[in-house]
Amino acid sequence: MRRVIDATSIPSDALLQKVWDGGRIGSEEAERLSHLPLEELGALADRRRNLAKARAYDDRGNDIVTYIVDRNINYTNVCNVYCKFCAFYRTEKDDDAYVITHDEIDRKIEETVALGGTQILMQGGHHPKLSISWYLDLLSHIKGRFPDVNIHGFSPSEFIHFQEVFQTPVEEILKQFVAAGLGSIPGGGGEILVDRVRKRIAPLKAMSDEWLGVMDTAHRLGLNSTATMMFGHVETLADRIEHLERVRAQQDRTGGFTAFIAWTFQSENTKLKAPTVGAHEYLRMQALSRIYLDNIPNIQSSWVTQGLDIGQVALKYGANDLGSIMIEENVVSQAGAVFHMGVADMRRLIEELGYEARQRDNWYRLVGDRPAPMTPALASAS
Repeated sequence: MRRVIDATSIPSDALLQKVWDGGRIGSEEAERLSHLPLEELGALADRRRNLAKARAYDDRGNDIVTYIVDRNINYTNVCNVYCKFCAFYRTEKDDDAYVITHDEIDRKIEETVALGGTQILMQGGHHPKLSISWYLDLLSHIKGRFPDVNIHGFSPSEFIHFQEVFQTPVEEILKQFVAAGLGSIPGGGGEILVDRVRKRIAPLKAMSDEWLGVMDTAHRLGLNSTATMMFGHVETLADRIEHLERVRAQQDRTGGFTAFIAWTFQSENTKLKAPTVGAHEYLRMQALSRIYLDNIPNIQSSWVTQGLDIGQVALKYGANDLGSIMIEENVVSQAGAVFHMGVADMRRLIEELGYEARQRDNWYRLVGDRPAPMTPALASAS
């Protein structure tokens, strides 16, 4: 059956020119753009990528696409918010519940550094019994042993959980964590920043204002972070656009987001019964995100949920970064994302499109003059 589109929803030539010229669009304009054929929307997103401040060139004039070598370390899988879309969490009584030891985290970071890694992304479940001293000791231990490794850790939802458990304001917790070694914050737990949606998929988790409030405080303290969106479940297109608007407004206020990453809901082994979306809708949403988020310099491709081929195609739909090889990841992989990639694969995918492949750090500074050591294609997800 052919989809019937109201002629009034089709973008005007003036709107298309506005996007081409780099103008800021509003929510109604974004909805109209969403009706474009995918290839046309992709071309506009590619244009916006080329206009973005993120675009970088090497000394030979080659257009650079970046990637990072890091490792996701989940310090515990014990969690008391029971998100319906999560297949990772366990209760304290489950046989496979765990809390990481210092020896275990040392081994993981040593392996990461040996493979050219510059960062660990550390997140966990909302454990109800770990004390603030446990976290501060862990951060201090890591920074003492590995001073050159950035700790990109703890999502806003975790900080809201910490505030409740530690009976301490988020700002004070952030200051203590930074003093102990925290370097930046991932955008995990963003999902869709619309409370009606959040109450359906994760009613015990931080709501939209709380999530954004943590980011606002972190940015004002000098901590950079990423922003994310997990879509393709119970939300509407209007919800997705509202999410983008809230992220963009926050960036206007504080400028602390270094990148935006969107990925699709992975349903395997989860309690959330919702029809997820495929590669076509993923590319459409990433392209729309690049156009809408005119103040966020970097857009990451989510090859982890879409596979290597679509991850590569996404570099023509607004992305300027292929993300991480993620030497280890345990969350989305348990929900069915099973794609793998090493540094050699990353560089090949980038260079096949005519770009220069360069390793970066968390702040999008280029790392060294040579590629990182070849990394085995280990299980990865984001």
